Amino acid sequence: MSETASISTGIASRYATAVFELATEGKALDALEADLDALNSALGDIEDLRDLIASPVYSRQDMQAGIAAVAKAMGLGATLANTLQLMASKRRLFVVPQMIAALRAMIADHKGEVTADVVSAKALTKTQSEKLAKTLKAAVGKDVKLNATVDEGIIGGLVVKVGSKMIDTSIRSKLNTLQNTMKEVG
Repeated sequence: MSETASISTGIASRYATAVFELATEGKALDALEADLDALNSALGDIEDLRDLIASPVYSRQDMQAGIAAVAKAMGLGATLANTLQLMASKRRLFVVPQMIAALRAMIADHKGEVTADVVSAKALTKTQSEKLAKTLKAAVGKDVKLNATVDEGIIGGLVVKVGSKMIDTSIRSKLNTLQNTMKEVG
């Protein structure tokens, strides 16, 4: 891992730990989880917000004012809103995505859950998601929360990643394996 990435991860984990402990003490983990989902969604959808947290051209005051306005408009809880303002005052907003990931991992661990990243060629139905979660729970031994995405490039099948384990049953993977086997023969 590069030095910059490990520094960012360290900063993010310290903020995440503080927010998690405050939310746990205040018995507000469910509210924090909802706030994290909303903030992560906003980061994915709003380019100006991504620019605000990543661009060094904004002054501390602009960052604080911007993040305060975003937190107020989104109705974020006081703990997360205050943490974001503190991060803006310290020019640390660039680690917000890593902080969100760290907080989600802490909350999942606290609940006894594990997150599975699932990529499919088309959106999974509710029944398929429930069946997959049930199957993964049996294999992992913990409740599984699915993080489903769609990638039509895999043609069919699924790519499931739980922790450090990955199961790739996609048609693209099978075609690549077949192509490599044919190269070895010829």
